[in-house]
Amino acid sequence: MKDTDPRGADAGARTVFRADCPSRPILDQIADKWSMMVMALLERPTRFNELKRGLEGVTQRVLTQTLRRLERNGMIQRRVLPTSPVGVEYSLTPLGESLREPFGHLYDWTVEHSKEIESCQRAYDSRD
Repeated sequence: MKDTDPRGADAGARTVFRADCPSRPILDQIADKWSMMVMALLERPTRFNELKRGLEGVTQRVLTQTLRRLERNGMIQRRVLPTSPVGVEYSLTPLGESLREPFGHLYDWTVEHSKEIESCQRAYDSRD
C-alpha cells in the first residue's frame, strides 16, 4: 500500500486535492474576499455597523452571512453588549488571530502586484 499525505496524494507524487479533502470547504469559507477583509478589520473588538462602514460595497445581508460563517468556523467570536438598544461586537479568536499574518502577507502581495496584474488583465482582455 502506498503512503499518502493528508490531502490524499501519493507521497512524492504531485499533490492532488481530492473532492473529499477537508481543506476545500474551509478554504471556501475563510478565503473569500469579505471574510479576509472582515478579519483584517478586526484589530480590536468591533461593532457590526463599524465593520459595515469599513467595507464599502458589502450589503448587510452578506456581512451578516460572512460573520456567521466566520463564527461557525471558530475564527471570530460574537459578544452581545448590555446596551440599549442591544449592541453586538465581533473579535478574532486565537484561531482567527493565527490567520492575521498569512492574510497580511497575501494582502501585501496583492498591493505590491496590483499594477502588474491589472496590466496583464488589460492585455488579456484586448486579445481577439
